[in-house]
Amino acid sequence: MALRFEGKTVLITGGASGIGKAAVRRFLHEGAQVAVFDCNRQALDRLREEISVVAVPVDVSDVAAVRSGFAELDRVFPRLDVVINNAGISIRHGFLDITPEEWKRVVSVNLNGVFYVAQEAARRMIRQGSGVIINMGSTNGLIGYPYYADYNAAKAGVIELTRTMALELAPAVRVVAVCPGYVLTPMQEAEYTPEMMEEVNRKIPLRRHAHPDEIAALFAFLASDEAGYFTGHPIIIDGGEIAGGLASR
Repeated sequence: MALRFEGKTVLITGGASGIGKAAVRRFLHEGAQVAVFDCNRQALDRLREEISVVAVPVDVSDVAAVRSGFAELDRVFPRLDVVINNAGISIRHGFLDITPEEWKRVVSVNLNGVFYVAQEAARRMIRQGSGVIINMGSTNGLIGYPYYADYNAAKAGVIELTRTMALELAPAVRVVAVCPGYVLTPMQEAEYTPEMMEEVNRKIPLRRHAHPDEIAALFAFLASDEAGYFTGHPIIIDGGEIAGGLASR
């Protein structure tokens, strides 16, 4: 495989597990220098033991922590070429059961955190005249899903934020949102029983969840020069799940 990111620096938030960790491995494999923000210090320690990355403990919902994390990156790297704005959380609960604290936490991480990281990254990319920001959306931000009202609202916000950023930051910076459907991650396995996951698989045309490596591969393509005309849109990767509307649900 060609080293598409040799000499480039990539920041991945939520990079200590799941899709983020798969992305870390992918970009390292393609020659990038990789930095990781994650609020799970134990997971960060394990990541450092496995992989050569700059790992910074950051809760992306805390703007002061995000700014401090970027200041640390500025001390290590002369530039920032790609940001994978991946950090996120979800809670499976009914709309009437969501507490104000749960709502604030989910929206703070999944929407506010994306904004804080993207804004800091964009300031640096505009100064250097280039860059790519990939925000983590979801099919949940495009169609209705029960039991995830807070998550759905945040992801819809990420998609619209992405569109606006792309308009304002062009032509120097490209911005896209990746919108996965069901992905087999520790977060998914914590919320769904094996029986629930099999029921979901029967509704997906490809009859399975995505693997984190497949999302990481899409990140790498969209961040590369080969995707130089992609900006301003949500990119869906869902095994055909929402292609048929109600029919596929």
